[in-house]
Amino acid sequence: MRASKIIQAIDTHTEGMPTRVVTGGVGTIPGATANERRLHFMEHLDHLRHFLMDEPRGHPAMSGAILQPSTRPDADWGVVYIEVSGCLPMCGHGTIGVATALVEAGMVPVTEPVTTIRLDTPAGLVVARVAVSDGHADAVTIENVPSFCERLDATVDVPGYGVVPYSLAFGGNYYAMVDLDAVGLPFDRARSDDILACGLAIMEAINGTAPPKHPEISGVDHCHHVEFIAPGSNAVHSRHAMAIHPGWFDRSPCGTGTSARMAELWARGELALDTDFDNESFIGGHFTGRLIGETAVGDRKAVIPTITGRAWVSGLNQYLLDPSDPFPTGFIF
Repeated sequence: MRASKIIQAIDTHTEGMPTRVVTGGVGTIPGATANERRLHFMEHLDHLRHFLMDEPRGHPAMSGAILQPSTRPDADWGVVYIEVSGCLPMCGHGTIGVATALVEAGMVPVTEPVTTIRLDTPAGLVVARVAVSDGHADAVTIENVPSFCERLDATVDVPGYGVVPYSLAFGGNYYAMVDLDAVGLPFDRARSDDILACGLAIMEAINGTAPPKHPEISGVDHCHHVEFIAPGSNAVHSRHAMAIHPGWFDRSPCGTGTSARMAELWARGELALDTDFDNESFIGGHFTGRLIGETAVGDRKAVIPTITGRAWVSGLNQYLLDPSDPFPTGFIF
């Protein structure tokens, strides 16, 4: 068996959404901070993302996380998040997958009933508290980075759809929240192609006319997610279809998207601190969100969210590259 590259990974899924947790074969990415590592990876190592995320080793909705030594003394591990759309500053479902993999593989000291793991992410420090019984990771609660509402009840002119009302919030990534009723589409997976096309058009319109820019995190200057809110959603229970660049849906309820949604509801005065919020995905998975405090990001009022969800180990894998492989960095079909 010939191989010019061997990468080890623990594959997990979080409420149906995959996370390929890379445990070896990449080495330490240069950078003094996790975000510097992310930016270096984007410029110099993006072929590894394509190798792991794209076909034939991945698929059009693949997601992953590369474990790294922490760049800060108060964290146990560092993480660089990868997916088909690029390198994210933060990924909620991915963090739940990472924490589950670390516990299940014994890569952190495991204590019951709760194992606490501190993660150095490009968006900042994220704390994962893993509920453990008989050595098994039953659920994970992540304390996410500060989240805030950037725009409330804005509008954007979208070619082919007219003027679309939306709100924009940051929960580790930027999310445009759009009511499905506002674009005349049903919460129906049979219409997923139509919902996705509308989402991509909204992203393009926002990024082309009024792209967001995070006040503190370099390189976070676009919207690649549209959270289509289903009719009947409220601050107790919300359902959504999460359209993501370049053309796929999140299978999970989306951790950073749940954080952004809670920041929007808090900005409206509809979601109080210390109140459970049930966010349901397009395929029926659930995350429980909660706002545990107020803070600030630059001049923006912000909140500190927690997200509770579940992940399962689905594979222990080594990904190989044969020197004669005609698709050394994969392909997009």
